[in-house]
Amino acid sequence: MKKKTQVSDVDTSRYDFYFDEEPKDMLKSGVTPEIIDEISKEKNDPEWMREFRQNALRIYNEMPTADWWPPLDGLDMSEIVTYIRSKVRMKNKWEDVPENIKNTFERLGIPQAERESLSGVGAQYDSELVYHNMREEARADGVVYMDIEGAMRDKRYEKMIRDYFMKLVPVDDHKFAALHAAVWSGGSFVYVPKGVHVEYPLQSYFRLNAMGAGQFEHTLIIVDEDAYLHFIEGCSAPKYYKASLHAGCVEIYVKKNATMRFSSIENWSKNMYNLNTKRAIVEEGGKIEWISGSFGSHTSSLYPMSILNGKGARAEFTSISFAGAGQNLDTGAKIIHAAPDTSSYMNTRSISKSGGINTFRSIVKVTKKARGSKSSVSCESLMLDSLSKSNTIPVMDVQTSFADVGHEAKIGRIGDDEIFYLTSRGLSEEEAKALIVRGFCDDVSKELPIEYAMEMNNLISMEMEGSIG
Repeated sequence: MKKKTQVSDVDTSRYDFYFDEEPKDMLKSGVTPEIIDEISKEKNDPEWMREFRQNALRIYNEMPTADWWPPLDGLDMSEIVTYIRSKVRMKNKWEDVPENIKNTFERLGIPQAERESLSGVGAQYDSELVYHNMREEARADGVVYMDIEGAMRDKRYEKMIRDYFMKLVPVDDHKFAALHAAVWSGGSFVYVPKGVHVEYPLQSYFRLNAMGAGQFEHTLIIVDEDAYLHFIEGCSAPKYYKASLHAGCVEIYVKKNATMRFSSIENWSKNMYNLNTKRAIVEEGGKIEWISGSFGSHTSSLYPMSILNGKGARAEFTSISFAGAGQNLDTGAKIIHAAPDTSSYMNTRSISKSGGINTFRSIVKVTKKARGSKSSVSCESLMLDSLSKSNTIPVMDVQTSFADVGHEAKIGRIGDDEIFYLTSRGLSEEEAKALIVRGFCDDVSKELPIEYAMEMNNLISMEMEGSIG
């Protein structure tokens, strides 16, 4: 059997496939008032949302791109299609989903995961949700998990959507948040009632199948007092020669003494610009846990923020990123301590090979109100060759003397001594490197859902093939 010696030899067909459905029913490329109006008509938006979109477009056109972001030279918004008309209505039964779309998600393992270990699944294909379903047990407990557009038009939830939608991430937060607000389409709304612990995770999966398109889903989650939820987000797209864009938004409200765990595995193709925005606000005694994996995309700019707004609120951020040839992954987290006795912990790992660039950015802000707060940041970076780069850019803004804040960073390369020791025990050099990398990632991978931890280990093994020299 021929031994694989390059990453390009490895079969990545689980993600890197698409179904040719031309001609697609798309709006024109670019972002204009006429296109925004067309999206509003397609969505049957209420009047307040129509006005909201047009105002967001004005802000988008006026705002510059942040000068500290990674280069976006290859992203031409005049070439990006922001909305693709759905050919099917959203289904609640898997057997009713069109065959080509069903085949896509079957190959990604979504229905099997739903049957085995999830309370509910939402599946988005290009601009629209095509499937949404939830277990009867969760529904009986009063859990709401539905498409956010349906919730916006539902009299039971319309006011809640209007009260919470893009209040945590304001339209003028940054240029691509404004773009998202103008063209958003698809996504999920989750509400967990007081005291309800959702036994199995909910999962949303986003698949961008079209070439030269953007995906702009919005996820809004409210976990009420003393409740618990684990939400899993997965993303993928086939590889094309033309740039694609993902600029979604996640807003999470964690009420008093509630706990929210948000796991996100982003395995985009390497023509994708991933400019996502995620934010949570945590009330007294509540906790947010972010588990983040960035394994794909040409360029990423992603910094989930936690606002600890109540006494004793807690945040944990655990992440791993893997940058290979042609990738520039600029990731990290922001934590705002805005109340006393709050605590936070960041633990990140990044790996760079074949000229890939990893940049870790963090902001920890402890306000004057946050007396007695604690924060610890640990980031470690591993470079597998002399071509790769790794940057660490931490910011600490501590406005009270009554706080305990620490930061630890390590950047290095795989040592010759470790390689020599393992090869002397019978491993090949590639196997030795892969073993060291898996050990380096262990603290992070053990926090991932088991199927994603296994996938991450497989990915590391594949990426390590051919890394010698």
